[in-house]
Amino acid sequence: MPVLALDTSGAVAVALTDDAGAVLAARSDDQQRHHAELLAPMIAAVLAEAGVDRRDLSAVVVGTGPAPFTGLRVGLVSARTLALALGVPALGVPSLDAIAAAASRDLEPGADIVVGTDARRREVYWGTYRVVGAGSVEVVLPPQVGAAADVVVPAGATVVGRGALLYPDLGAGSVDGHLLDPDPAELARLAIERRAQGLDLPTVPLYLRRPDAVPSAASKRVLG
Repeated sequence: MPVLALDTSGAVAVALTDDAGAVLAARSDDQQRHHAELLAPMIAAVLAEAGVDRRDLSAVVVGTGPAPFTGLRVGLVSARTLALALGVPALGVPSLDAIAAAASRDLEPGADIVVGTDARRREVYWGTYRVVGAGSVEVVLPPQVGAAADVVVPAGATVVGRGALLYPDLGAGSVDGHLLDPDPAELARLAIERRAQGLDLPTVPLYLRRPDAVPSAASKRVLG
């Protein structure tokens, strides 16, 4: 049964896989701040390319970030809404996990990976992972946010993600020039594997920062 996976933590990316994680169709677009306009047409495009009716989906997988509020919210709301309408589970996987899993395919078990993505404000979202096997990683330090210069990079670790490209002081760079943003196909594989292990996969967003626009703490009294 096909699985739809999407991520809006950076670029807008959509993939359709089978229930073993093999890619049937995929689309991505790295335009920033256009998530709402791009996502729905891309979902329709991958379904059409694979010849799959959305009613045949067995699950919808979504990257949970960390990422800025607006872009991440588009993906989470879309995934939850589609899953609810179809009566299938919505499965959440941290977006950094997908980048680490992709990097692990070129590394030996036991190797350390630091994933850094753009958090704007001259900061990065980052986390540290250890390779268990090809496509499989364990979390050493969970996702957090801070200045690139403050990221703790273990000796010999491989640094991947768009943050490594934007902020050279983060580390040594990328295993592969394509390992900048989460691959939704990796999200789908991780979700399939973790669900088989009986793990909970909530679609709770990892914002790590408050949104820029917040309501005032208290109403001001109007005199007159």
